Amino acid sequence: MGILQGEGLLKRFGGLVATDRVDFQIEEGEIIGLIGPNGAGKSTLFNLISGALPLTGGDIRFKGEEISGLKPYQICKKGMGRTFQLVNLFGHMTVLENVLLASQFGIAHAHRTFDVVSNALECLEFVGLAGMQGSTAQELTIANQKRLEVARALATRPEMLLLDELMAGLNPTEVTQAIELIGDIRSRGITIFMIEHVMRAIMGVSDRIIVLHYGKKIAEGNPKEIAADKLVKEVYLGT
Repeated sequence: MGILQGEGLLKRFGGLVATDRVDFQIEEGEIIGLIGPNGAGKSTLFNLISGALPLTGGDIRFKGEEISGLKPYQICKKGMGRTFQLVNLFGHMTVLENVLLASQFGIAHAHRTFDVVSNALECLEFVGLAGMQGSTAQELTIANQKRLEVARALATRPEMLLLDELMAGLNPTEVTQAIELIGDIRSRGITIFMIEHVMRAIMGVSDRIIVLHYGKKIAEGNPKEIAADKLVKEVYLGT
């Protein structure tokens, strides 16, 4: 059994079917990419997994436990962190305060002696923001705001991380640095499920890739298989 499973995930918004009975299984320690054209249902799928949206049908299991219907904070405390496509920080708070909130409230059973400040500082150092803890979040560049979101997610001590377009808006050098960061996160034993439009990134780091189109899963396989898939080429990669 994988660390995360989805069976028949269905989400309707009125007459619109945003995810159409999507199935997937992610094994512990994998990096799984999720691609598809704009409007394919990728962020909706992440919102269903993280509890931000209720399912219309289907069920989701995390570490063997049904999590459908749980609130986002409950799912976070079970060991799942996430970042957002649009950076979702407390802009007027400092970099350290943003991560401290996650360190303080996002961990399920932190031991009484657990040092939330040390945890937050270690996460900032890990993502490359050491020395910036006194800056406000809104003062950071887009690349560093995205690193701060990752630090905040890591501060909850997740076993799995959902990354929603971490590389959107980054220049080529920043993309390379983000790819390295993803590898570093995996080296900590954290499973990664990532939405990404930067193809060299998704093809370079993913063990497997899932492709959505109009809410349906149309392909799944390793990067070489996905790059050669005729339907994927037609709807997404370009023939």
